[in-house]
Amino acid sequence: MEPEIQPPLPEAPPAEAATDAALTPEPLAPAPNAPKFRRLRWIFSGSQGLRAGWLALVNLLLILLAEAILIPTAAAIHPFKIGDTAPLAVLLQVLTLYLAVLGVGCLNSLVRKRGLRWVFLGSHGLRAGWSVLTFAALAFLFIVLLGTIASTIGKALHAPQNQGITVLAMIIGESIAVLAIVGAAALVARLERRRSILAFNLTGPRRLLHFFSGLAAGFAALSALVGTMAWGGWLHFGPPALSGPQIFSFAALWGIAFLLVGCFEEGTFRGYLQFTLTRGINFWWALALVGSMCLGGLLATKGQGIWGVYIIALLGLVPCLLLHLKKAEGAGFWQAAWVTSTLFGFIHTGNNGENWIGIFAAAAIGFVFCVSIRVTGSAWWAIGCHAAWDWAETYFYGTADSGMVAKGHYLTTSPAGNALWSGGADGPEGSVLVLGIILLLLVALIAIHGRRKPAALVAPAAEEAVG
Repeated sequence: MEPEIQPPLPEAPPAEAATDAALTPEPLAPAPNAPKFRRLRWIFSGSQGLRAGWLALVNLLLILLAEAILIPTAAAIHPFKIGDTAPLAVLLQVLTLYLAVLGVGCLNSLVRKRGLRWVFLGSHGLRAGWSVLTFAALAFLFIVLLGTIASTIGKALHAPQNQGITVLAMIIGESIAVLAIVGAAALVARLERRRSILAFNLTGPRRLLHFFSGLAAGFAALSALVGTMAWGGWLHFGPPALSGPQIFSFAALWGIAFLLVGCFEEGTFRGYLQFTLTRGINFWWALALVGSMCLGGLLATKGQGIWGVYIIALLGLVPCLLLHLKKAEGAGFWQAAWVTSTLFGFIHTGNNGENWIGIFAAAAIGFVFCVSIRVTGSAWWAIGCHAAWDWAETYFYGTADSGMVAKGHYLTTSPAGNALWSGGADGPEGSVLVLGIILLLLVALIAIHGRRKPAALVAPAAEEAVG
């Protein structure tokens, strides 16, 4: 009797492939008890495509978007006022309406040809573009709502107004911001076929260890920067500003404040946005978003700080293009990192006292935080590093932070000498020395956490962003 031939056992996937699968957003199937999609289709579409009400709403949004782009561009070339009978003003208004009608027509055509599901849903649920727009709208709504409630309570309690930035005011403001993004992310996660809110780069191995190592790295990096500036004579120390129990009370309060800052900014940029853009971006969308930021900065931002945005945009252009041409696996992660890092620098241009070095440094450390997701598997290292950096800069050493000197800081410092080395009013982040510290931070991050390769790139984009 011949022996029975056993089928070969499937090979176990390698460790890296298993980690890839753990971090890859899975194509989610509809929940068993979820309402059928045709109900959603009935709400949004009819026999002629999108229903009239939704078409009117999209048309209004496109008009506002076109005006936000075209009018500042034209005003920068030739000043005018809306409502003028000058040919340029009339042409712009006609062009705005035409572009809005054209955009609505294209969207309605897509709905009629490919269906509502294709326009709004992809293999990972709600498409990335619609997800980002929904998240931004909900976060803004929650911030306005919670801010109004907090302001009303403050007036009822006769809280002092216009007293500058204090630690308590910062805690309240950042608490509102954190609650807003948590609420927005939870609702968007629900829309994305019941995805967990922790899926936005908040899972991964050894999260507590990574958080505390991030705290240590942030304090050590800022201390190295301040120490180098003091050694070179570009920063002078004065007497401590606090004594006794105030040292510990303000340390705890500022610790809470900057932990909230880290949760808000990293939860938004390296959490939600990095995850969502990774699953739904390609090079051309990334280029369009980065280009829009550069154009917006050129038209609306005064001063030299915007050059920091231009530099980070140019530095990311060639690597992202090469990844796109090679069709490299994981290209979506780095294209998303290019967008979120540039955006992180761009929003800092609104701070008082920022120079181009400080803006570029903000964007560069944003990229380091993206790398930390790559090597640790989550955003917890970035949250800890961000919180400790700001705490050491603002409270412990008492330096300016983006032009702001906090009330209730421990040590007292003052810049000295050339602003290129001292940072001037911007503080240590505006010193050219910060670039070397960020590079060392990146090297240390990869050397310590990259050796074990606990995490891998999130899967390449499986869909194009639509929105």
